[in-house]
Amino acid sequence: MSRVAYVNGRYLPHRAASVHIEDRGYQFADGVYEVIAVADGALVDGEWHLQRLRRSLDELAMRMPMSPSAMAVVLRETARRNRVDNGIVYMQVTRGVARRDHPFPPAAVRPALVVTARRGPARPPAVLDEGIRVLSLPDIRWQRCDIKSVSLLPNVLVKQAAREGGAYEAWQVDDGGYVTEGSSTNAWIIDQDGTLITRPVENAILNGITRRHLIELARAAGIAVAERPFTLDEAKAAREAFITSTTSYVLPVVQIDDSVLGNGRPGSGSLRLRAMYLDFMAGAAAATA
Repeated sequence: MSRVAYVNGRYLPHRAASVHIEDRGYQFADGVYEVIAVADGALVDGEWHLQRLRRSLDELAMRMPMSPSAMAVVLRETARRNRVDNGIVYMQVTRGVARRDHPFPPAAVRPALVVTARRGPARPPAVLDEGIRVLSLPDIRWQRCDIKSVSLLPNVLVKQAAREGGAYEAWQVDDGGYVTEGSSTNAWIIDQDGTLITRPVENAILNGITRRHLIELARAAGIAVAERPFTLDEAKAAREAFITSTTSYVLPVVQIDDSVLGNGRPGSGSLRLRAMYLDFMAGAAAATA
């Protein structure tokens, strides 16, 4: 757990950190967030995360609370004060504090910024060695999933349903039978020809930063990548599947609902991609040292 939090210009003990009861993030989920990996003390793809933050804010007609360069300083300082060399930094921007009313408050209201940091959780060896199971569920979210909004209740519900069903993650499926994404991850399959397939960037998914970088790494390695929708049936017939996110990196999927993929063990393609991404993270950290 974070020991020190940054709240609207002040570094405070985590137990003493608080926001106003009329913060619009609390009352309306009127805010956005980012989670950035920290590897050997360096922010991984920090610039890309801040670019995505800016895009989310622009889509909601919300101001940046400070310049990207100043925000990067706050992120690094919050990680340092929490002694997080390997873990995550969480940042949340809301529209600020105003009398409860649905329309946007006056432009003079300042956006609120909260930043915390924590060390990365140690994943059970079985998750890495044996792969994970995902459970398919209907996608009940709003139609702007490209905005990284703090309004995550539908994601919470499907994640909980997956855990109660004995699965690690949920894959959400739209009305046409196509997989959109996980509750907190992007979804991928590898077809029988070895092509990586993941849904293209549009309003039904979040353009994951790990997703973006893995596409670059795969193409640089000569691996075919297709950004297109895929059905749940296609996923169950795939050679391999996996998820990506800031905290999961690349995590092999070995079972979807009751369908076992391949021999029920993490496939060579997924493991290769995971190794490639971990190598990238190590190199990125070394470059900023």
